[in-house]
Amino acid sequence: MKTKISYRSKNAENVGKPSHRQSEQGGAATKLLIVVVILFIIGHAGYIYIPTAYGAENFKQRMKEIVVRAYAMPNVPESSPEAVKAKIRQVADIEGVPSDAVIKIEKPGENGVASMRARVTFTKQISLLPFGLYKYNFQFDHKAQPDDFLSK
Repeated sequence: MKTKISYRSKNAENVGKPSHRQSEQGGAATKLLIVVVILFIIGHAGYIYIPTAYGAENFKQRMKEIVVRAYAMPNVPESSPEAVKAKIRQVADIEGVPSDAVIKIEKPGENGVASMRARVTFTKQISLLPFGLYKYNFQFDHKAQPDDFLSK
């Protein structure tokens, strides 16, 4: 008489049943909380940084516009370096540039410059993480001058 050999293990009855061990419970909620916190931090940093970067790019464009206008009409009083500096300061106030920004205007013929140039540098401290946990120094250094096709 042959005996029938069973290949079932002792734990085969427990397949598909939930585990009742304490160490295996609550992992999904913790992982979800970690993911939500990380996404919140990234979203907050973007919410703070993107408007600052957009304002800086807008300011660069406005600087170039002012310098090109001054270069295109050289004999008008609004094209003097003092007037250009005043216009750039006015735009800087609108765009949220700090009041301690350094604005330098180089007029034609000064330091070998063929056309008027404007250079603005500043550092703006922005808080990327909530509650001021990490402050980022946004550095702006831009030189605006007319394109080459205008100076030929």
